[in-house]
Amino acid sequence: MMFGSHLSISGGMQNAVIQAKEYGFDTVQVFTKNQQQWRFAPLTEEAIKLWKAECARVKFTQTVSHDSYLINMASPDEKLWRASIGLFTEELRRCVQLGIPWLVTHPGAHMGSGEEVGLARIAAALDMVHKAIAEKTAITCLEITAGQGSSLGYRLEHLAKIIELVDAPNRLAVCLDTAHLFAAGYDFRGRLYDDFMKQVQSTIGVDRIKVLHLNDSKKELGSRVDRHDHIGHGTIGLEGFRPWVRDKRFVNVPKILETPKAEHESGRPWDVVNLETLRGLMA
Repeated sequence: MMFGSHLSISGGMQNAVIQAKEYGFDTVQVFTKNQQQWRFAPLTEEAIKLWKAECARVKFTQTVSHDSYLINMASPDEKLWRASIGLFTEELRRCVQLGIPWLVTHPGAHMGSGEEVGLARIAAALDMVHKAIAEKTAITCLEITAGQGSSLGYRLEHLAKIIELVDAPNRLAVCLDTAHLFAAGYDFRGRLYDDFMKQVQSTIGVDRIKVLHLNDSKKELGSRVDRHDHIGHGTIGLEGFRPWVRDKRFVNVPKILETPKAEHESGRPWDVVNLETLRGLMA
C-alpha cells in the first residue's frame, strides 16, 4: 500500500520529501507554490533539480500536488474565471516540470449561476488549460467535495459530467476524499463499501481513481461541512477505513493524509500515528 501525507515545502520543496521518508511514508502531497497568493515566481532550475533528486533517492514516483484554494474554474465572474485558468495552467505546468504525475483540484463553486452552468464553466476552463499545456505527463484529479455553499463536485455525477464535457477526458482522473464523501452523504463504512463502489463504477469508473485522501470527519454523515479529523477519532471511525486500505485495486494509488498537524500525546507527530493506525487495519 502507498501511504503519504500533505507536508510543508518550507525551506525548499525537497524538504517535504525528506520529511515524508522520515515519517515512513511512500509518497507525499505538496503545494508547489504559496497557495494563498495569486502571484508566483517561476520554478528555478535548482528547485526542480533538488526535488527530482530527492524523489529519486527515496524512490518516490507517485507524488501528488494540490492546487491553490484561490482557484475557482466554475466562477461566473469573468475576471476571476480567467485568473483561475491562468493560475491552474501554472499549477499544471509545475507538475510537468517537477515530474509530479497527479494534480488534485476542487472543481469550483458556481456562486449562484447554477450547477449545470458551473460544470460547463469548469470543463471549458480545463479545455483552455489543456491547450496551453501540451505535455500529458501530469493528470488533473478532480476531487470530490463536501458540498459547502455552492461548491460543485459533491456528487460523483458532477465529476462524471465534467469528464464527459471536456475535449480530452484522458487528461482527467479522480481523487476521492473520505471526509468529503462522508459529509456529502456517501456512507462507505463496513459492509456498505461494496455498494458504494458499485456507485463509483457506474458513474466515474473505479479505474479513474488515481489519488485517495484518507481523512476522518469531525462532522456527521451528510452534513455538507468539510472538517477533517484523525483516523478513528471522527464520525467515520476505524471501520470506515478498513475496506479502503484492504482494497487491492488501490495498492499503487497514493493514499494521502490531510489530518490536522500537531503532536500526539505520545510525543510523536500525528502523521506517524495516523499512518500506524492505517497500516494496522490492513491485517
